[in-house]
Amino acid sequence: MVVTLIVSNILENSSILTGFPFGTYYYTDSLGPKIALVPFFISLSYISFGYLAWVFSTILVGEVRRNSTILTTVAVSLVASFVMVDWDLSLDPLASTINHAWIWTQGGAYFGVPISNFLGWFFTDWIFFQLFALYQGRHGSEDLSRALPTAHYLQPIMVYSWTGFGFVLSYLLRPTNTQITDAVGHVWQTGDIYESMAIVSIYTMIFVSILALVMLYRELLTNRKVAAVTMG
Repeated sequence: MVVTLIVSNILENSSILTGFPFGTYYYTDSLGPKIALVPFFISLSYISFGYLAWVFSTILVGEVRRNSTILTTVAVSLVASFVMVDWDLSLDPLASTINHAWIWTQGGAYFGVPISNFLGWFFTDWIFFQLFALYQGRHGSEDLSRALPTAHYLQPIMVYSWTGFGFVLSYLLRPTNTQITDAVGHVWQTGDIYESMAIVSIYTMIFVSILALVMLYRELLTNRKVAAVTMG
């Protein structure tokens, strides 16, 4: 939590002031109190979804423990970063272009959002995930098995997948289509944004959730077989 809070706030404030690494934007007052130029709510989002993404990555790749291989230590961080960006792919056009929680001052081809945003997200996420992975490699347990009971890992999957379904529901319950103009004067159709974000969510967030469930279920079956053989 501490690493995520520090890294995300430094790079978010840096981008607002200099354009690196996300691009040029600023937050409106709709998200509440700020730490410097960044709403505290954004910090909580990094921490909460960072946790979900990390758990997903350990399900898909494996746990990072003391003396884990370099491949595992790096791969878990990279996969977790992709899982985080999957969420932002569906979130950002709705939150910025439609709801104006933040404004991209130079616009962007992705419904008013520039590609630099997603590259910046990946870069920022990877830094705090990689720092945590290195910490785990030095101070974590030497046991490479699951840190918690298998059923516990269902909770992050449910939260993440429900967030993905939320974008689908937003499309199904969308308001009447209207035109909306971004900061550079480009006109978008709100109906197109809602529908596109639903499509993106289905094939990123919901897909990753299904994949994690399959991996978890397969591991559960393997553990049961091993237990049965051992007891036999």
